Amino acid sequence: MNLVPRTLLARTVILIGVLLVLSLASWLALFALSEREPRARQIATRVSAVVNLTQSALLAAQPEKRLALLEELSQKEGVRIFPMEPEEAALPLPESPMLRLIAREIQKRLGPDTLIVGDESDEEALWVSFSLGPDDYWLVLPHTRIKRGLPWQWLGWAGLTLLLAFAGGWALVKKINRPLRHAAQAASKIGCGHFDEKLDESGPEEISALAKAFNIMGGNLSVMERNRALMLAGISHDLRTPLSRLRLSVEMSVSDTSEQTAMIRDLDDMEMLTRQFLDFAKTDSQEKPTLTDLDAMTRKIAEEYAQRGHNIGITGSAGSANIRPHAMKRALVNLLENALNYASGPAQLLLSNKNGNISLTVIDSGKGLPDSELEAVKDPFYRGEAARTGAKGSGLGLAIVSRIAELHGGSLLLRNRPEGGLAATIKLPAQ
Repeated sequence: MNLVPRTLLARTVILIGVLLVLSLASWLALFALSEREPRARQIATRVSAVVNLTQSALLAAQPEKRLALLEELSQKEGVRIFPMEPEEAALPLPESPMLRLIAREIQKRLGPDTLIVGDESDEEALWVSFSLGPDDYWLVLPHTRIKRGLPWQWLGWAGLTLLLAFAGGWALVKKINRPLRHAAQAASKIGCGHFDEKLDESGPEEISALAKAFNIMGGNLSVMERNRALMLAGISHDLRTPLSRLRLSVEMSVSDTSEQTAMIRDLDDMEMLTRQFLDFAKTDSQEKPTLTDLDAMTRKIAEEYAQRGHNIGITGSAGSANIRPHAMKRALVNLLENALNYASGPAQLLLSNKNGNISLTVIDSGKGLPDSELEAVKDPFYRGEAARTGAKGSGLGLAIVSRIAELHGGSLLLRNRPEGGLAATIKLPAQ
């Protein structure tokens, strides 16, 4: 399982958070190093004062009252006094870096002969030697005198700072990513033929430059698409007149009936190709989506084919959807024409609507297509007639259907049926 988030927003916020945590940890480490010596001097001053006061108090007290004084120091101040054994005079300095710093500072104040060792059971407790006349003693300070408590307040402020930094970083990165999300949405719409989609050109210089370049690109694509459609429409329109004259001339001049029929069939094919070129040139993006009853549309198409002697069976229900009705009708007609031209039996329409996802499927009883051609036949001018029959065409029918499906945010899916024939499905996403 990939734990790395996929969105740029989450990745950027996590990166900012990691950098903040590392920065805070580094700052705390530097702070600990920089305050070690001042804290050692402060502790040494406090310990030296306690040793000097204890030593002075014991020297000033009467011998019979020293025991009571020691008990009072132990109960009230936590200071304990123990006699030093001769062999303890050679004990080394503590190994802890902090305690070694404290020991050196104490020796500066109490003299170089002062011994300082750490309690084996608690490294932060100090044993400091002092003299009362000819005898040497240990003064043991509790760890509370030298130990620094856990800075809960600092940790709380640090946690709050990180929380605010995360929230601020999230808000900032989300604001920066918003134009990128809008650009992705606009690019998707332009891919579906909505060339009038524009981006807001305000904001930071880089985002503004991106938006301006995107808007210019959209405008150029719109002009190119209009020119392309206009050129193909003009060619198609201009060809119809000479084709009509040729048809009239053939009907009037050619006396051989079979030759005349063949020539007229060729002219009809040329006119059909001209119409398909014009259909392919259209983007249908200018047609506004409207709420359309797909069941009624398919029934009307079936009635039109019934008048021509073709029985189109309809199964299931697709309900209503926001579609471009003329474009969708053209797509279904193209699929039905393919099914009737390339198959021996009648075509059928299967309608489905599951959770708003609509499927319009045209099935035939032909030979189907090789699996290697199921995607290729959607390309313009590609004809997969080798696996079907000898029927001819321009190779634009399925390309037009695929373009119309993509215009609606859907797709065209082709598959061979196990029982034989091809199933061509227009899938439309939930509205």
